[in-house]
Amino acid sequence: MSGLQKSSERKHNYQKSLEKLIQKLQKSGQRPSLCLHACCGPCSSYVLEFLAEYFDVTVLYYNPNIYPETEYQRRLGELKNLYAHFPPVLENKVKFVELPYNPEDYYSAINVRNEPEIAQEPEKGLRCSRCYELRLKCTYNYAKTNGFDYFCTTLSISPFKDAEEMNRIGMELAGTTEWKSMKGNSIELSEPENGGPAWLISDFKKGGGFRRSLELSDEYGLFRQEYCGCVYSKNNQK
Repeated sequence: MSGLQKSSERKHNYQKSLEKLIQKLQKSGQRPSLCLHACCGPCSSYVLEFLAEYFDVTVLYYNPNIYPETEYQRRLGELKNLYAHFPPVLENKVKFVELPYNPEDYYSAINVRNEPEIAQEPEKGLRCSRCYELRLKCTYNYAKTNGFDYFCTTLSISPFKDAEEMNRIGMELAGTTEWKSMKGNSIELSEPENGGPAWLISDFKKGGGFRRSLELSDEYGLFRQEYCGCVYSKNNQK
């Protein structure tokens, strides 16, 4: 049984694993490059506050799941507004890249036309897993093409998102099938097997991360959306 399979059978403290990696990077004097997928301003706030000190961050905004387009533009605007005033972004010269908005990417990826029943699923179901995979695969491909050391997403800061599933997908994309060591419930991943960027293991909601994102949203007057993003989450919320 592979390390990846074993890791999916037990709960790990992914954020503790990230903190140990950061300690290791600091001791070695490394400052790796990170391609960070971002879904919105509120979710990005704490994640950037935490990561920008240790990584050269480029934020990738790729969210074809968001419905309608006016909502997409509103969330993009909130993210850009945060960037214009947020010290961790300004002091650490965080870069920003927006990829084209094409909702058909999302509908094709989740296969809802052939499996209409997944439209009614609550969050953390198969529909969400396919959406994670679409956005993480895009992030991985961008990171690999542009020579990044790591890739990751801000999505795990939400209590409604499945961090276990995101880390599984991220590790598979990176080609990481084993961990080098395990202490307690934290793990150290092996190097990627395919020569691309490594997955930055994480669960940003832990350690008060979600609470801190609420504080930063209040401080910077950020709009906090009332549904995840897709039309199905909007309808289910109603």
